[in-house]
Amino acid sequence: MKCPKCQYFAFDSGERCRNCGYDFSLSLDLPERDLPIQDGSEPLGPLSDFSLNATPNLPLFTPDSGDPDAPLVTPGATPRAPLAVRRTAPIVPRAKPRRETGRIDRDPEPRLALDTQDMPIVPEAPRRSPAATAATVDAPAAADTGLAAAPAGARLAGGLIDFVLIGGLDFLVVYFTLKICELPFGQVLELPKAPLLSFLALLNGGYLSTFVAAGGQTIGKMAAGTRVIPADPGAPASERVTFGQAVVRAAGYLVSALPAGLGFLPAFFGQERRALHDRLADTRVVKA
Repeated sequence: MKCPKCQYFAFDSGERCRNCGYDFSLSLDLPERDLPIQDGSEPLGPLSDFSLNATPNLPLFTPDSGDPDAPLVTPGATPRAPLAVRRTAPIVPRAKPRRETGRIDRDPEPRLALDTQDMPIVPEAPRRSPAATAATVDAPAAADTGLAAAPAGARLAGGLIDFVLIGGLDFLVVYFTLKICELPFGQVLELPKAPLLSFLALLNGGYLSTFVAAGGQTIGKMAAGTRVIPADPGAPASERVTFGQAVVRAAGYLVSALPAGLGFLPAFFGQERRALHDRLADTRVVKA
C-alpha cells in the first residue's frame, strides 16, 4: 500500500499511514491500471515476437520423434580403431654392409691368432740387454739429479722479500685492531696477546704453506727465481710438494729461528744447501 501524501510504501493493510498518519478514507478511489501484454501497436513480420502457443521448430524439441528415450546424438555404425592401433612403427631400412677396398672383413665369430692365417705378421721387437735397459731407465733420473741448488744470494733475497711482506701484513692487522679498539699505538701491549698472536700465526703460516703447496714459490721466491721441490734426487723442477710438506716447512721456520737463527745457516753452505726446515719437511730449494 502506498500513501498518497508521503509516498510511503507499506506491505500491510490499514486505515492510516504508518509514516505520516494520513487517513486513507480521505483519498479518492482511482481505477486500477491494466497493463496488457499486447495493445495492437506491435511490429509485424520478422520483427514480431514469437508466438507462445505455437511449438518452435527446434532440433531438440521435434514432436515427431518416435522414441522419447532415444539418444540425441547417435554414433556411427562402425567405431573407429584406437589411436594406438592406428599408428604403426616407422620402418627403418637396414644399411647393407659394404665391402671397401683395403679393409679386411671381420669374422662373425672371433678366432684365435693361431687359427687365422690371413692376419699380418708383426715383427718381434729386438731384445735389449739388461745393462741398456737400466741405462735407459736411469737416464731421466740422472738428468734430473743435475738440478743445482739455489744460490745463497737468491735464497737470502727471497727470504728478505717474504719477511717484509709478512711484517707489513702483521703491522696492518695490529694497526686496524688498535683503531677498532680506539687505543693509541703506545698501548699495543694492552691488546689480548693469545688471540692476536694466534691470528698472526695462522696468517703467516697460511701465506707460506699455501703458496708453496700451490706452485712451490712464495712472492719472494718468485722474485728471486727459486722454487721448493721434494728432496727426492729424481724429482723434476716442476714437481710440487704436498700440502702436508708445505705446512711442516712453514712450521719449521719457527724451529729454525728459535736457536738464534742457526737453523738457517745450512742454507748458505754445503752442496744441497738445505736448512733445518727443509730437512724437517724433506724438501729442497732449486733454481726456478
